Amino acid sequence: MLDRAFSARRTQPHSLFGVPTSSAVSDVSPDAESADLLADESKTKKPHLYVLASNYMSGLGLVKSPCLCLSLCLLLIVFILFSLMLNSRSFVCLSSYDPISRASFFGLDGLDSDFGSLGVPWCRSKQGKTVEWTSKDLVKGLEEFVPIYETRPIKNNMHGMGFDHSFGLWFIVQWLRPDIMIESGAFKGHSTWVMRQAMPDTPIISLTPRHPEKYLKKGPAYVDENCTYFAGKDFVDFGSVDWERVLKKHGISDFSKVLVFFDDHQNELKRLKQALKAGFNHLIFEDNYDTGTGDHYSLRQICDQFYIRGGGHSCFKDSDEARIRSKRKKFWDKAVDIDELCGPHEAWWGVRGELRDNFNHNNTPISYGEHFQNSRFVESILDVYWELPPAAGPSLTHQTRYDPARAPTPIVEDGRYRMFKRLGLDRLERSVFNGYTQMVYLQISKPET
Repeated sequence: MLDRAFSARRTQPHSLFGVPTSSAVSDVSPDAESADLLADESKTKKPHLYVLASNYMSGLGLVKSPCLCLSLCLLLIVFILFSLMLNSRSFVCLSSYDPISRASFFGLDGLDSDFGSLGVPWCRSKQGKTVEWTSKDLVKGLEEFVPIYETRPIKNNMHGMGFDHSFGLWFIVQWLRPDIMIESGAFKGHSTWVMRQAMPDTPIISLTPRHPEKYLKKGPAYVDENCTYFAGKDFVDFGSVDWERVLKKHGISDFSKVLVFFDDHQNELKRLKQALKAGFNHLIFEDNYDTGTGDHYSLRQICDQFYIRGGGHSCFKDSDEARIRSKRKKFWDKAVDIDELCGPHEAWWGVRGELRDNFNHNNTPISYGEHFQNSRFVESILDVYWELPPAAGPSLTHQTRYDPARAPTPIVEDGRYRMFKRLGLDRLERSVFNGYTQMVYLQISKPET
């Protein structure tokens, strides 16, 4: 899936808005990446103990009797393992309470971090276009962003963005380099701070029911000096703003150079239609919840269809999907089993056949026919759909929340510890990796006639 998202390649990064920039992230050093790959692969390409033992016994001239050779080999292997347990400081003990270690060590069916094994529904665009950045650009971006993230004013952003989505927002903003940024939903101001790190001088418009300065009375928050706030008594919902008038005050007439970031937990189909009507082209949705989860109808849910590769579900309780989901539920906090996925009359779309909205306060049952038509509408206006991959695999981050079986391949894959460490990711607290919910970047335009 990640390969599909990175089909385009560039030698000199530049803005999608047509403004060349030297500050956009570039490729990671080929020598550094090759060294990381060789070092990581060397950990998994060690000779088998039986081969070592056989060679050793051959050197002693004991291979004339196959039975004797096999017996001595087995004894030698047992002796080596016992010696490691007693003397090696690097011997790994597996805790019965560590789901990741248990899953990867025993290789239980459906429990290891096999990314995408339960399907990753990918919204289809009109012309099959994709983003211009590559996996190497993302790796280089991680290396640059980690030290920035360590300076964040809100260290414990509970109920807000963690590291993965903070990086995704920063990376996309820096790459696109818009003339102005709009955010719907600011909470304590962490997302505002992230955008400011990517674009130090670009104006920001923030729509949020409660002004971030109100949170300063209880703890850390961020208020930006170059941000126009529609908050508190001045709050206006995104769909009710006269955007032509507001943007004209900022000297903006070309809406294609505006980036809109949604973190307001509203029905994303509704927001998509509002943004299209206003004339916006570039959108980011922070909480792109998977089917059966979340407090609002998401793009991921809309595009989860039988005709989409990796989409559609069966509510049959004896199916392979049900069996795998049941096992994964024991090891991943946000994994969804068949009982949670399926509602009345085997309705699995949305959340148990419901279209959720407004922080789960407004829930409306929808038929599969309506759900299907929603996906067709999204496809008619979609030019680019790209889900942010997790920053790194769970064996590196030790996250236990999202289920890898419903996620794209991470930027730093499991087993690449040397790269993980070189990028500085090992310095971050484990808890910051637990907030991944498939952040998505979109380019949209009016349907073709």
